[in-house]
Amino acid sequence: QVQLVESGGGLVQAGGSLRLSCAASRLTFSNFAMGWFRQAPGKEREFVAAISRSGDNTNYGDSVKGRFTISRDNAKSTGYLQMNSLKPQDTAVYYCAARPTSTDYYYKQLSWYDYWGQGTQVTVSS
Repeated sequence: QVQLVESGGGLVQAGGSLRLSCAASRLTFSNFAMGWFRQAPGKEREFVAAISRSGDNTNYGDSVKGRFTISRDNAKSTGYLQMNSLKPQDTAVYYCAARPTSTDYYYKQLSWYDYWGQGTQVTVSS
């Protein structure tokens, strides 16, 4: 059973930074594309960022472009989301997701992902 565990969430002031991690186990991490999504109270889960299996291809949601950076370390089976210049509207539960793939492409849609972590809370105060 594939397992994804997020960490690094917390409370931060507006303008601050956080780095989320997604530790993967029971899979060959380099064979999986990865994504980050978030869900605020009363809202649907939305796309944040995605990265291909090699890490060479990335894509971001419009609301986080230029502020967030997705990356991965296949040797450590870990994905990351560096979040800078945080805003109160970034407050949400953040989830990482993984999808096995033979292509070096990223995936932006929730329905494409097979495995999900339990989420980590990010709260940005004004």
